[in-house]
Order: sequence, then C-alpha cells, then structure tokens
Amino acid sequence: MPKSLEDLRNIGIIAHIDAGKTTTTERILYYTGASHRMGNVDEGTTTTDFDPAEAARGITIYSAAITCFWKDKTINIIDTPGHVDFTAEVERSLRVLDGAVVIFSAVEGVEAQSETVWRQADKYDVPRICFINKMDRIGADFDRVLGQMRERLKARPVPVTIPIGAGPQQNPNPFRGVVDLLSMKARYFDPETRGADIREDEIPEDMREQAELARMELIEATAEFDDDLMTAYLEGQEIHTDQLIPVLRRATLNRNIQPTYTGASLSFIGVQPVLDGVNLFLPSPLDRPPVAGDNQHPKKPAIVSRKPAADEPFCGLVFKIVAEPHADLYFIRVYSGVLKSGSRVLNPRVGKKELINQIWHIQADSKEKIETESIGPGEIAGVVGLKETATGDTICDPQNPIVLETITFPETVISMAVEPETNADRKKLNEVLKRLEKQDPTFRCITSEETGQQIISGMGELHLEIIKDRIQRDFGLNAKVHKPRVSYRETIANTVRGTGEYHQTTPNGTRQARVTLELTPIEASQQTEYLNKLKPDALPQELRKSMDISGKELLNGVGYYGYPLMGLRLTVVEVDYRQGETDEIALNAALDRAFDEAMDAKNVVLLEPIMKLEVVCPDEFLGNIQADLQIRHASIVGQEQRGHLTALEAEAPLARMFGYSTQVRSLSQGRASYSMEPLKYAPAPKDVLEKMLG
Repeated sequence: MPKSLEDLRNIGIIAHIDAGKTTTTERILYYTGASHRMGNVDEGTTTTDFDPAEAARGITIYSAAITCFWKDKTINIIDTPGHVDFTAEVERSLRVLDGAVVIFSAVEGVEAQSETVWRQADKYDVPRICFINKMDRIGADFDRVLGQMRERLKARPVPVTIPIGAGPQQNPNPFRGVVDLLSMKARYFDPETRGADIREDEIPEDMREQAELARMELIEATAEFDDDLMTAYLEGQEIHTDQLIPVLRRATLNRNIQPTYTGASLSFIGVQPVLDGVNLFLPSPLDRPPVAGDNQHPKKPAIVSRKPAADEPFCGLVFKIVAEPHADLYFIRVYSGVLKSGSRVLNPRVGKKELINQIWHIQADSKEKIETESIGPGEIAGVVGLKETATGDTICDPQNPIVLETITFPETVISMAVEPETNADRKKLNEVLKRLEKQDPTFRCITSEETGQQIISGMGELHLEIIKDRIQRDFGLNAKVHKPRVSYRETIANTVRGTGEYHQTTPNGTRQARVTLELTPIEASQQTEYLNKLKPDALPQELRKSMDISGKELLNGVGYYGYPLMGLRLTVVEVDYRQGETDEIALNAALDRAFDEAMDAKNVVLLEPIMKLEVVCPDEFLGNIQADLQIRHASIVGQEQRGHLTALEAEAPLARMFGYSTQVRSLSQGRASYSMEPLKYAPAPKDVLEKMLG
C-alpha cells in the first residue's frame, strides 16, 4: 500500500459502451505488472470482466476494483459499465472516487451515455482526464471528438498528446504513435512487446508545425489559471514543462480543464502516457475536501467533517455489495481513521453495531484476495461480516457517529413476474431475491397481493435478463419469468377536493371524524408532497402526528388503478374534531375516504416511462430505422452526422420498445447500435388504459 496518502490515486474508468474501457484497463494492468497476461474482450479473457455474464456478452456489468502500481504511485482502479441499464454501478463508483479517466471513441465521439457519465462526474465534482481511443480505426478523427466534447459536454479538453496519423495500417498515413506535448518528443510503442517498449524520437518533420501550435494552445490554456505563467507567456519567455505541470494539475483538480490523451488500446498505443497523466494530474485523497455528515446527536444535531487522516475517528461508505455463495462481500471506501479486522463499527441508519470479520484487498476476480489486518484513509477494500448494512450506508466509530450523504438511485422502469419451478424452491427464491436486492439498489422485488407472484423491477430488459441468469447460475435455481411489463405511475389532471366522514356507534359511545383534503398535480418529475394546513390548535398533537403519518403512507401507496403515485401533492385543509369522539381510528378512516373520493377515475392520469434513445447507423439504413421509430410512436428530436454514420436522437415510450435490440439489428444488417435510458414520465395515450382495463 502507499507510503503516503499523496501517492494514492482512487480512479474510475468511465465511458459509453464499446469505447474501450475494459481493453484499456487490461493494458494498464499489464503495463503496471498487476496482470502477467493481457486479456481480450473478444475472447472473454479480461481480468475485470470476471463474471460469466460479462465474458459472454463482452460488456462490463459489475464495477471491479483493482489495485496496481505505476512508478511511485499506488492506483486503485474501478472499471465501470457503460451500458445504461447498469448506470447505478457508475453512480456508486463515482461517489467514492477521487478522479476519473473518461474514454471516448475517436470514431463515434461523444455518445449518449458519454453525456450521462459526464453529468454524473459533474454531480460528484470529480476531476478527470480524457483518453480519445481507437485512433487506429477507419473514420477516426481526433479534432472532431475534441469539438464534440466542447460543444456537447461543455468540457475544456486540453491535448497533452496528439496522434501521429489516423486510421488502420492500410491508410496512406496510418496511426502509429503519439507526440507528447510536454516533452515535445514522438513516442512509438513496439507491437512485438505489446507496447511495453517505448521508443522516443524527434517529431516527424511534417508534424512539427502542428505539434508546436498544439503546445502553444496547451500553454495558453494553462496560463489562464496562473498570473506568473500568464505574465511569462505574454512577455514571450520560454515556458518549461516543470512550470506547466503544477498549474495544469491545479486547474485539473479545480475542474477547469481536462488534460486529454490519445491512442489505440487494442493496438497497444498510447496507454502509458495516460498512466503518467493519472499520476501527474488526478487527485490524491488529500487533494479532495474533507467529507461532511450529520453527527446523529438527538439534542445537538450538527454537520461534522472528517479529514483523510489516521488519527481521525473512523468513517467509511459501503458503495457496493457482492452477493457471494458463502458470505456477502462489502466494498468500502475509508474516508478517515483506521478500520481493523475484528473491530465493531456502528451503522447509524439502523442504529446497530456490526462486526468486521475479515478485510480483503481485492484484485479484479474476487478469487484473488489478499487478507489484511487494517485499512486506512483513502483505501478501498472488501470486508466480510456485516449483516444489516446496505449499499450507500455509512459505517463509523461507535463513539463518534456520522452519516455521510447517501447515494441516490433512479426509479425502476420495467418489471416482470418470476416464480420457482417447484413450490419447494419458493422460500429459497425469496431469499435469493432479497440478497440480490441488497446488492443492487436499482433492483426491486415485491410480492403481488393479487397473484402472490414475485414481481422484480429494474432499469431495462438487459438488467432483468442478467438478474435471471444470476438466479439460475449463481444460486442453482430454475426460475420461470414472464414477459416484461412497464412500470406505470398515476397522477391527476386537475386540482380536486375530497371529503371523508367516519361515524360508528359502539357500546362504549360514538366514534366520528370528518376530513377534507385537496389533491394538486405538480411537476411530473417530482414524486409526491404532503402538507398539513390545519391551525395548530385544530387537533391534539398526537392525533395530528398520526394523521400526518397516514397521509404520507397514502402517497407512498397506489392510486385508482393500483400503480404508484407521482407528481401529486396532498394537502389536509379541514378537520371536524370532536373531543372524546374523534380518535386515531376515526381520523385515519375519514382521511382514507376523502382520498378515495378525490382520486376519481375521471380525473386520474396514467403516466408511462419515456426513454431517451440514440440510434447510430450507416446512412443507407436511416430510412428503415426512422420508419420503425414512427411505428413505435417515437418522436425524433435530433439528427447528427458522425463521419459516415448518422446519429438519431429520439424520445420513445418504453412500452413500445420491447425487443428493439433484435429489430434494430435486423433493419441494419447488424450495423446499427443504440442506447436507451429513462428520461421522464408522461401521460400515456388513452388506448393504453383501455387495453389495460379491457
């Protein structure tokens, strides 16, 4: 582990699917000596894609944590998925990272999911460097991608390496190396040693002018953030690399600019300079602000902070749980203090102490684990022994409680029923689903009251397909699944009042109450709101508290058609309270009746999930794909030329998009690609409701 915190880097590798994240990670592991063989995504032999489903599909599903060493630095790398169905994996990784490497394809450029991961990195203030990959492919264009980054991401990419040539070996001027603008040398990577041997040479004569111009742009961009450097530049003084690097690092840490590298991971070109960039420009835990959280004190609540120091009270965040057959493995980022094996820690959310049985430093495959006695600030490791803890929970020193900001995850949009093949397996299936739910915060499991079936919900068809595979493969259960169905929501069209009365005569006397409430539609992107507008003396305090709890429960329940509520405000406006006759039972019953009256069928609006869709295809298939999208009631909102490909941006109802992956392949002879992510909820057409009720 690192000699000092300054020498530690916790970084993530994030990008759109197929931009080359996993291949780049494999190259990094090979060059840093963490792996003695170099895996290949196409052959299913990569280190980080250790899950059989990942190897079979050639995609990364679960973020994998790997420790490696480059020069004098220790680097913890988290390789994250690019597929939008697994966006929660990216979200929870970014929450615990200090910096990120964002990879773009030199052919496809800035794609839909590139924008999503960039926004997520902005949300957590993560400094980043960029790598424009696949310069050895037909249609690769370094400058076009830089332009897209500026335009679509509002980024400030500053090239540190530029490509020598572009495209495959058949090109007149193929991609064969990079110019390093810091050393002003050309660097060539020997294919015989898989890029491990690097030859430095003079910049090719035909590139000298371009390289000098790019170096000038690098100096100009950096000088903006340092008065002394700007003065030296304006006075025409020579700017040395050792003057540039500290300022470039500071501007990167402040997220003013993003140092940008280029290469082709598959051809072993340009990866080591990215590692140098991680060491030079990305933050150590000491460069990040101290974490802050609630001290959980019942009488003196306050926000407290924790510095990344061993002598501070321990606190850490559980950002991932892997359900393993024998014991769940909890991935923890330590923010302060030291976590020791055999110690007890507090989970403030549940108010219980938990035992740390074992601590493991994790290589990509969880079979490669190195047990350790303790971990300190900034470190990422897996622990065994926690029982009550869930993803996003803080664990801390019992004497110094703190709750860090938790991780928020998007709503699920798709559901399917799952049941065991035999009744004997029903209990085991329930246990398995609960474990998977604990591991994946975007996976939900409920039991249908009508049918008794287990209903599982997730972020997309692929997400639920992977869950189904895991139930069968990891836990040996043959479960039957039914067709996916859309997760609808309900709201109302107009503001409406409802009054509910409750009257009951018992041998002990009369019990009665009358409640008037108002339901108001609010922005559909919002969940629900509860307001109590009664005067303070309208109800005794304990009854008011009971009614408030019931009102919030109503909003967390279901609407007229049995779907969850959304975009709705419930306001209690009037209560007829009679002393000795109005109690909790009468009040809550009257509230329920007022709610039922207000949720009238004529006023209820069914909301359906609308997806943001991007389809990239060769021009000759564009007409077919546009026609198919029209049939699916999709509205095309944008179109952009990307080299010889066209990118269509559309908004489409999820209900019409089942099976789209097969259809888009068929319409384009397998040459189109697409990505889809939840965008919003919008009113469903009347025929959807008619079909549902019919």
